[in-house]
Amino acid sequence: MKLTIVGGGGFRVPDVYRALLADSGSPRITEVWLYDVGADRLEAVRTILASAARRAQLHGTDAASVPAVHATTDLDVALSDADFVFSAIRVGGLAGRVADERVALSLGVLGQETVGPGGISYGLRTVPVMTAIAERIAAVAPRAVLINFTNPAGMITEALQRVLGDRAVGICDTPSGLGRRIAAGLGIDPREVQLDYAGLNHLGWLRRVLHRGEDVLPRVLADDALLGSLEEGAVFGVDALRTLGNIPNEYLYYYYCNRDAVPAILERPRTRGEQLVVDQADFFSRVRGADDPWQLWQDTSAARSATYMAEAKPDDHVADAEDSPFQGDDGYAGVALSVMRAVARDEPATLVLNVRNGGTIPGMPVDAVVEVPVRVSAQGMVTQQVTQPDLHQLGLMQQLKACERHTIDAALSGSRVQAEKAFALHPLVQSLPRARALLDGYTREIPEVAATLAAGADHTC
Repeated sequence: MKLTIVGGGGFRVPDVYRALLADSGSPRITEVWLYDVGADRLEAVRTILASAARRAQLHGTDAASVPAVHATTDLDVALSDADFVFSAIRVGGLAGRVADERVALSLGVLGQETVGPGGISYGLRTVPVMTAIAERIAAVAPRAVLINFTNPAGMITEALQRVLGDRAVGICDTPSGLGRRIAAGLGIDPREVQLDYAGLNHLGWLRRVLHRGEDVLPRVLADDALLGSLEEGAVFGVDALRTLGNIPNEYLYYYYCNRDAVPAILERPRTRGEQLVVDQADFFSRVRGADDPWQLWQDTSAARSATYMAEAKPDDHVADAEDSPFQGDDGYAGVALSVMRAVARDEPATLVLNVRNGGTIPGMPVDAVVEVPVRVSAQGMVTQQVTQPDLHQLGLMQQLKACERHTIDAALSGSRVQAEKAFALHPLVQSLPRARALLDGYTREIPEVAATLAAGADHTC
């Protein structure tokens, strides 16, 4: 089977290849096509994957089981007759991410890549590109399932479904990882755990953890050591989680603790994006000449993961590599591989995914993409029953979904009015004058945002 990775020059691509190397089932991915607009980054990533393949064979992996790797800057060549497409692109590069953060922070608003104004800016420039890619998938890879990790993942997946329907599914690693960590803490087989989780991407809540019919979440909330050991315990504090009576997705820190988050980010010498600019420039300058590119990548990846969401955690918090959303079997590569196994081999799996709502969450549009448990198999994807969100949860979901839809409409039409609505209605902005200032800043600092809105008939409004 053929897997195409759109954004094949990305730093996290080796995670996907590592998961494929560990996969021993049949049928399996036999060829990986890397597509990116940057030839130098493509070649660097191919060097890393070649190093990983050599190491796997030295440790006993049959050469015939190692997926062949191809790299190209021709999208149609990469996509042609693909069985699966994995997408993780960053339109505007890290420079765009830095601007997402700094423009908002300069106006006293949260500066983060997917949450708040930065996520809207990211969506404005990414929706048109991903829509064009979806159209090429429909044309040259008519059977392919698109597994989307491009952020903001829920918004982008909803835009993709306008072209590909249910063949486009969004993945996130944090909900499944949270369930795995809770099961491990309770000494329970994670395969026997059912998560009652509902929300949007980076905006969800774990309300129940069912094990053989018993909700074990109260045991977690009552256990100081277990609750405190979770990343969410470090982010929110155990008392706050008990007050809420559930475990929120860690990104809800930026909503529940917004007045703490903005100063904490401003106090750091660099934003997350600025730090990654430095780190990745150093990494890619060294990888070509490295004796062991795979080991260099692993070391760099571990260091990067250790500082994930550092502004939200106590200074004395020691990150475990397994806490990172990029590591382990339930990292995003593991989730993507589980989807592929379920579809291609009919190895059913229940995963928390970004899919069409249908009637799963009353109060949300039926065609809205939501993040809920889904049973995936060769027969398709079936959402699982979840507890109805409470008024606070549903209200926040509805407000954020409205912002996502204004963003998608603005991105596809070039409408500045729709873009201003997206910013102004966001709960972390709530100001039309500030929304206009944000939009002015993003169009000034990020060429791709300016290009998105340049064609809009009401651009001067």
